[in-house]
Amino acid sequence: MTLAAIFNLLIFVAILIFLYQLNKNDIALSRRVFLGLAGGIIFGFFLQFAYSGSELIMQQTLEWTDVVANAYVNLLRMIIMPLILITMIAAVLRVEEIKSLGKIGGSVVGTLLVTTVIAAVVGTVIATIFDLNAGELVGGARELAKAEELEIRKGGVADLSLAQLLVSFVPRNIFADLTDARDTSIIGVVVFGLIFGVAALLVCEEDSEHGQRIRNFVDTTQTVIMKLVKIVIALTPYGIVALMTGVIATSNGQAILDLIGFVVASYVAILIMFAIHALIIMLLGIGLKTYFQKIWPVLTFAFATRSSAATIPLTIRAQIEELDIPAPIANISASFGATIGQNGCAGIYPAMLAVMVAPTMGVEIDAGFIISLLVIIAIGSFGIAGVGGGATNAALLVLPAMGFPVTIAALLISIEPLIDMARSALNVNGAITAGLVTSRIVSHRGIENKVELQKQSL
Repeated sequence: MTLAAIFNLLIFVAILIFLYQLNKNDIALSRRVFLGLAGGIIFGFFLQFAYSGSELIMQQTLEWTDVVANAYVNLLRMIIMPLILITMIAAVLRVEEIKSLGKIGGSVVGTLLVTTVIAAVVGTVIATIFDLNAGELVGGARELAKAEELEIRKGGVADLSLAQLLVSFVPRNIFADLTDARDTSIIGVVVFGLIFGVAALLVCEEDSEHGQRIRNFVDTTQTVIMKLVKIVIALTPYGIVALMTGVIATSNGQAILDLIGFVVASYVAILIMFAIHALIIMLLGIGLKTYFQKIWPVLTFAFATRSSAATIPLTIRAQIEELDIPAPIANISASFGATIGQNGCAGIYPAMLAVMVAPTMGVEIDAGFIISLLVIIAIGSFGIAGVGGGATNAALLVLPAMGFPVTIAALLISIEPLIDMARSALNVNGAITAGLVTSRIVSHRGIENKVELQKQSL
């Protein structure tokens, strides 16, 4: 290893030690996450400007910073499936009536789909205002190679009908889904957890002795899993430093400049959608400053990892502990939000691409075009993988369905990580918003039911 790489790693270790000292001084996690984000950005820019011409030094440095980054992400992914499974079972056991599950699930999915359609409208409008056109994009060797790869992938994804997609949500082998073997494994585990929970709830109603043992086992297991989650989440500041170092150090500045129009338009659309979420939250009577302070670590992690799925443990924890959302609702909204109705990846992105491609195909962007696009995006938003690259999967569904080529998705690959970070944060915020909306709807209906019962008793 070169001396320069050793020097870089010493700086990296010093940043980690600094964050550890803040932890010993009882500095809040949100502040440590923010400082970790800032430290990673500064260190990443230092590496890029100091060693942009020395690939060896950069590679040796990132090889070891990635140990921290990848280990942290792996730890989070490790607990995703056990967390979803046990929390879904526990959520059902805590629901007084099985029919309440339908209300919760329907409200969560409905909110996610409505906000995704709104996001698609925002993406369409912004792409039109910025006059984005796919004909102006020029691809290099890397982009052309990616285009060939996407054309190969397109067949399997685009040919999946809505009926087949719905069937894929039902797990055939729960053990395979627990290993994340399929794109819809998370939904498969959610479905299994719900069914298993319903069966357990029915047993509890039939036999109180068995029911008590089941509840004790589930409560104990969930307590252990949540303790594991807290242990992993405590490592977030260190993981953020390493993740942001890699993102910034390897970013392609020239590619960003060449496609700056699309980058700016994408961030404008994402910010507008954040504002719409904020409006919904305000209408629910929640202070925006308090809300964003509480979920800041969650959004920061989603931004750095580009993974809605990996953020599920943090999303659940923030909803339950910070926003006082009931556990059943928090579990369902976080799990569904990682795979259904992603506002950024499944809403804004494919809508912008379709608007960019339409002029090159001689298609007029009129009311019929927009309605068709929104319907396809709403249907295609089911089952989009909540990991980096989920937006590309959405594009592979939407563009062929509109009769458009998928080449444009490859032409934007150079700037994909930069935009995907903000899209992932928006996806997670959409899931939390769905949890808040559902919490208000369910609690409001519960109050109405109690009032009705009181009237009947009188």
